[in-house]
Amino acid sequence: MRKRMIQIVLAILGVGAGYSFMPFFWLAVGIEENIWANNFVTNIIIGVIVMYLVSLFITDPLEKFIQRMENRLVHQSPDIIISTSMSVIVGLIIAVLISTLFSHSQLFILNTIIPIVLMVILGYLGFIVGKNHLGDFKKILFARRKNEKQQTNANVLDRKAGDNFHRVKLLDTNILIDGRIYDLVKTGFIEGTLLVPNFVLYELQYIADSADSIKRVRGRRGLDILNKLREEKKVPVEMYEGDFEDIQEVDSKLIKLAKLLDAVIVTNDYNLNKVSEFQNVQVLNVNALAKALKPRVVPGEKMTVTVIKNGTERQQGVAYLDDGTMIVVEDGRYYINKPLEVIVTSALQTDAGRMIFAKPAHSGREIKEKN
Repeated sequence: MRKRMIQIVLAILGVGAGYSFMPFFWLAVGIEENIWANNFVTNIIIGVIVMYLVSLFITDPLEKFIQRMENRLVHQSPDIIISTSMSVIVGLIIAVLISTLFSHSQLFILNTIIPIVLMVILGYLGFIVGKNHLGDFKKILFARRKNEKQQTNANVLDRKAGDNFHRVKLLDTNILIDGRIYDLVKTGFIEGTLLVPNFVLYELQYIADSADSIKRVRGRRGLDILNKLREEKKVPVEMYEGDFEDIQEVDSKLIKLAKLLDAVIVTNDYNLNKVSEFQNVQVLNVNALAKALKPRVVPGEKMTVTVIKNGTERQQGVAYLDDGTMIVVEDGRYYINKPLEVIVTSALQTDAGRMIFAKPAHSGREIKEKN
């Protein structure tokens, strides 16, 4: 069907080319209009024949080119297609308006070449602007709609979202495999729309189909968490059908999509977090949230722990809180696997986490704070 359409278009071009240019050809070779050569029917037939011969060489390349363009358009978001089309049209209109200044010029370069160059340049610039500034267009459009709504419904109180609110939250592969995003959504602390791009879903499927049993379990867990999120219906969960074929890494695609949609990335990946911050993309790091929610302890506070192993220093014992925080207990090696009431002497915050130092509550030593 595609090849047939190309042939029809080329045939129509042949008709136009024969009608327009063949009279000049006959005039150049010295043949005036007659019943056999220089006439309307003959010119059209010759134009169609010439274009048919040309089609034998260019039909297949044109078909492949059109097929690639169709595939790219199918994978593009409708928002991007609309915005780029509108911006290209605006660029072409501006080019036509500028070209009218040269339309009455007698110079061939001014009345023919310059308008074509302007159309190519401004059309391309319009395409780039529409593709890379979709988020800005949305902000302007939504801001205008919001102002109209506020003017129309002056007596209605609307919730105003600040600059820190992002309607779209992008989920990466690691956060779905981790699973804590499901518990976080159930508590109601996540608002907006959770968006799962196709390339993240494909990566999860690839991991779930891995020959490695550990990877296979992690991939299936991520798919299960995704299905639970859709079933929970606490927040909307949507799929993004587009892709960035010129980018290979999934993390780079996420950052590109976050910039495009003015979205925030939800992850627990340390490297993705740092790269996103460097590129001015906001990140919600679940690990940072868990770290911020750990309970604070102060010197002199009492707690009951169970020493489970010896420490690195002589007579020390090691215990853990429910959140995984390590507690080093003086003389704790004598109370292994026994509940023990201790008094906090100090707390240290390191890159690896938080450490608490304590001593048995019945010890007679004074509390010494460690800096």
